[in-house]
This record gives sequence, C-alpha cells and structure tokens, in this order.
Amino acid sequence: MELTAQKREVFGKSVKKIRKEGLIPAELYGHGVKNEHLSVSVKEFNKVFKEAGESTVINLNFEGQKKPVLVQYVGTNPRTDEILAVDFYEVNLSERINVNVPIEFTGEAPAVKEKSGILIKALQELEIEALPTDIPREITVDLSSLAEIGSSIHVGDIIVPKNVKVLVDAETVVATITEQEAEEEAAGSEITVDDIKVEGEEKRAERTAKKEGEETSEKS
Repeated sequence: MELTAQKREVFGKSVKKIRKEGLIPAELYGHGVKNEHLSVSVKEFNKVFKEAGESTVINLNFEGQKKPVLVQYVGTNPRTDEILAVDFYEVNLSERINVNVPIEFTGEAPAVKEKSGILIKALQELEIEALPTDIPREITVDLSSLAEIGSSIHVGDIIVPKNVKVLVDAETVVATITEQEAEEEAAGSEITVDDIKVEGEEKRAERTAKKEGEETSEKS
C-alpha cells in the first residue's frame, strides 16, 4: 500500500491555498527521524486510509524513498468532515510498537433475540504490541457465544495472531449481556439533583429540631 507525498513550503494560514488545490498539509516524524513538512493528495489519501486505517503500514513515497509509516492523526472539520491535516509516524520495521486496534464485532448474541437481553459493548479498541508489519487491521470478536443473561466476553477470550501481544488485562470485559428490567429499574432509581437538595433540607431540619430540643431541655 503506497502513498505519494511532496515537500511542503507553505505554513500557517497559507495552507488554505494548497487545500483548494486538492492537497492535505501533513507532517512526518518518528523516533530519531527528522521532522518533514509534506502535502498529500486528498483523493489518494482517502483511498489509502479507507483500506489501511491507523494500524496498517503505508509506504510513503517521498523524495525518491519509501518510508514505512502509520497514520498517527487525522484532523477534520467538525462541520463538513473535510480532512484538514494528517500526521504520519515513521516506524522501524524491526522494532515492536504499541498501538490501538479497532474491535470489529461480528455475529449476533442469542440472548438479545431470544431472551430480550441488552448487549453492551464495553470496548471499541484493543491495545496491542507487535512489529509494524504484524499489526492486524482489526480484531474480530464473535458475539454468538453470548447466549445467557449475564454472559460476557473478556479480553482473554479473544484470539489474536501469534505474533501479537495484548496489553489489556485478560479479565477486562469486552462485551456483556444485561437484563432489560434491571436496566430500566436502574434508570428509574437514579437520584436527581433535586432529590439530593430535598434530602439535604430534610436532614438539616431534623438537626435543627434536635438542637432546639436539646437547648430546651437544658433551660428546663
């Protein structure tokens, strides 16, 4: 997977000009690597990023060299989703790195359909350690084993490639099934700010009445 980049000579507010030309201002950096100011084609980046995401190595063609990089950051306009900036992190292919990989949930939980349970996805990504070329695009979690209310899938249940080390505790819950009635009861028993205020006023009144009673007893 490859992407071509050009050296960028414009900075600050001037980058609006290259955006109008269909380019994205980008930065290249890494451990022991010289920081470079770049630009990449919006069209080409979208195509590559859709397939690679943030966990697949991309060969960045820059000044006659192919640099192995990961997409470290993508800045977007919150209103239009236009990509405003991209950061690339150059990796050493012989060194293991830590990275968060998205979790892809597959299948259906029988407890949801057959027992009206509620599926809660507690984790959306998993932190792992691996060589850059061994990083999976995603981690798959099959929900079909969740057949009972209260059943859960833990990190230790996930199968990952042999060259990948999971950095999250094995007992961490990835997905679980809860009872719908329990959810409704919990929601119905929530204490509001007004409840706390009323309760506080009642206790204050009790303390005042008790204090007045003690003072009356002392005077008599």
